Amino acid sequence: MDRRALFAGQPDWLAHTLTTAGRSCPEATTTLPGGRLVRLDTGLLRFEPGQPVSGAPALILSAGVHGNETAPIELLNRLVEDITTGVIRPRIPLLLILGNPPAMVAAQRFVEHNLNRLFQGAWKNYPDGYETRRAARLEATCQAFRDRHSGPLRHYDLHTAIRPSRREKFALYPFVEGRQVPDGELDFLAAADIGTLLLQHQPATTFSAFGAETLGAESFTLELGKVHPFGHNDLSRLTALNEALAALTEQRPSPGQAHRQPPEVFRVVHEILNTGEHFRFHIADDVANFTDYPPGTLIWEDDTTEYRVGPEPEAIIFPNPKVPVGHRVGLMVRRCSG
Repeated sequence: MDRRALFAGQPDWLAHTLTTAGRSCPEATTTLPGGRLVRLDTGLLRFEPGQPVSGAPALILSAGVHGNETAPIELLNRLVEDITTGVIRPRIPLLLILGNPPAMVAAQRFVEHNLNRLFQGAWKNYPDGYETRRAARLEATCQAFRDRHSGPLRHYDLHTAIRPSRREKFALYPFVEGRQVPDGELDFLAAADIGTLLLQHQPATTFSAFGAETLGAESFTLELGKVHPFGHNDLSRLTALNEALAALTEQRPSPGQAHRQPPEVFRVVHEILNTGEHFRFHIADDVANFTDYPPGTLIWEDDTTEYRVGPEPEAIIFPNPKVPVGHRVGLMVRRCSG
């Protein structure tokens, strides 16, 4: 089967995924000079190298878990294009995922349920719908990939943010008790021009948390700028990440690694939750991620509790007061010293 037949006559993987969004497609395989590319289902590809590097990690790359976050989707589509045309010849196993095709078609974050809150089996707690079934499918596909490759595993889940950020690109490291970020991952982030790393503080039900906790992967959520529609992304801003991923898949040094500083590390110090009808949030609606607040600043209050910034400056990320009671309104983070 040739490359075009793998995508059922569509010009590329993204076009095929959008055309078949919301329904399954049969498995199909094409042979490339460096290995085999298998279309597992809509938005799911697996690459198996003909001559893998012994001891090298397998890699899961995902994008489009939120359908309107299009720059990472276009980046992965370009990576697949480079693989199928021989520009890149991976020497490690790859699992490539476009997470939520119907939301991509609708240009929405999600259709019924936020897919990035449905992992670690959380989908079982929601009414049946496309996203719950897709979460179960993605978990099973990733577990099957893990079962095929028992060695080191990496998972990078690529996103963009709804609001601007004072730190355009940043990584989130899911919480797993007792683990630390390996130097090799810090090197990758530096090569990818991701200058900020946030250590998360508790277990979660995100896709990257599933990668870390269930699959045992070195797993990150990578936030890569701001949301834009398809065709309106400046992918030149992701050149360093594109080059770092190409180098990782081909198991060669990344050209940008030696010239960049390791990321600054932040830690969560407070999770803001909507406490109910008397909850008052004192952050403006248009504030950017990683906006700093000086000690003593009142961040939120209700009739019995308040939260003020502690003795050192803190920054806010993901502020969103328009969430149901009990859900996260935002996170307060502080730069780690040393």
